Amino acid sequence: MRDPYKILGVRRDAGQDEIKAAWRNMAKAVHPDHNQGDPTAGARFAEIGRAYDTLKDPKKRSLFDNAARMAEAKSNENTIMQQRQAAREAAARAKAAQENAERVMEELARAAAQKAAADAAKQQQQTGAAEPAEEMIERIFGTQARAAGGGARAQGFTAGKRPEPGTTNAEKPADAAKATETEQTAEEAAAATSAILQPLSLLTSLVRRFTGSSGAAPAPEKAPDQIVTATVTIDDILKGNWVNVDLGEGREAGFSLAAGTTEGQQVRLKGHGHKLVGMQRGDAVVNIHIATDPRFTVDGFDLHTVLPVTIENAVLGTEARIDGPNGALTVTVPAWSGSDKTIRITGQGLANGEGGKGDLVVELRIILWEKPDDKVTDLMRSMKNGLFL
Repeated sequence: MRDPYKILGVRRDAGQDEIKAAWRNMAKAVHPDHNQGDPTAGARFAEIGRAYDTLKDPKKRSLFDNAARMAEAKSNENTIMQQRQAAREAAARAKAAQENAERVMEELARAAAQKAAADAAKQQQQTGAAEPAEEMIERIFGTQARAAGGGARAQGFTAGKRPEPGTTNAEKPADAAKATETEQTAEEAAAATSAILQPLSLLTSLVRRFTGSSGAAPAPEKAPDQIVTATVTIDDILKGNWVNVDLGEGREAGFSLAAGTTEGQQVRLKGHGHKLVGMQRGDAVVNIHIATDPRFTVDGFDLHTVLPVTIENAVLGTEARIDGPNGALTVTVPAWSGSDKTIRITGQGLANGEGGKGDLVVELRIILWEKPDDKVTDLMRSMKNGLFL
C-alpha cells in the first residue's frame, strides 16, 4: 500500500480530527456514486478507505511509522556500508602495491642481467633464451598469483572480452536469493584478485620491456557497477515495453521488460556503467520499481483490486463489471459475501517468466448507501435487540 499520509494529504504528525476530516472530504469527492463515468473511482475510494483504516488505529499507525523509519535508516546504512567497502578495497590494493615495490626493483635488475647474458650467449652462437615474464612472475610470487591472473581473464567480469552493450541479465524472483549470493561471491573474488593483479600487471609489463619478451598485456580492471532506478507501470510489464534509463553525463541506455519482471528486480546492462581512468567500463545495474496504479496493487505476480459492494448486493449476491489488466471483466459476487471475501480470477495477473501468469484477486468492500434509510435502520435495530417482526 502507498503512504497513507500522502494518500490523505496530511502531515505525519496530524491529529485524529485532521485525519478524519481529510478522509471525509476525499471519500465524498471520489465516491463511486458521484463518479459513475470514472472506472477508477472504486479503486481510489477503496485506497482512501485503507489509508484511513491505517491512520485511525493507533497500533496500525505506529507499525507503519516504525516500518518507514526502519526503511529510511536501512537506506542510509547501506550507503555508509558501500563507502566503507570501497575504502577497504582501495586500502588493500595500496598495501599490495607497496609490498611488491621492492621485489619489482630486484626483478628489474635480474632481468637486465639475464638479457645481457643472453645477448653474450647469442654472440657466441649458443642457444638459450631469457626467462618468460609469466614464468618469472610464477617463480617470485608462486603459482597462485599466476592462476589468479589467468582465472580473472577466463571469467568475463574482470579482464575478459567485453560483452555486447545492452545485454540484460534479469534475475528471476524464484532464484533471487541464489543470484544475489552468486553476485556477491563474484564481487568478492574480483576485489580479492584486484589487489594482486594491479601490481603484477605493472611488474609483467616492465619485465617484458627489459627482457624483450612479447605477449598481450592483461585487460584493465573493471570499474564498479553504476546503480540506477527505472520506474515502470503495470501496463509496461504486461506489454513488455522498452524502457530508457538516464545514466547521467548525457548518457542513456534501454532494455525491454521481460516476462517475470517484479518489484525490486535488477537488470544488468553490460558495459554501460562508470568509466574510470585506467579501468574497463563497468556495468549499469537497474533496479525496477513499479509505479502506483489506481486500479491494482501488485503482490508477486498477482494483481489485487477492490470492488465496492452495497449491503443488499452483499446479502443477495450480484454480478459486477470490473477493470481487468486486459479489459473489462464480469465478476459474480456470491450471496452473503462479507468484506473478507475475495474472488480469484486465474491467469489475469503478471507473467511469471515460466510460461504462466499470476491471478487477479478481487477484494470485496461493503459500503453503506449515501443517504440513511429508515427501513434499514429499523431492521438493524431490531436485529441488534433480538426483535424480529
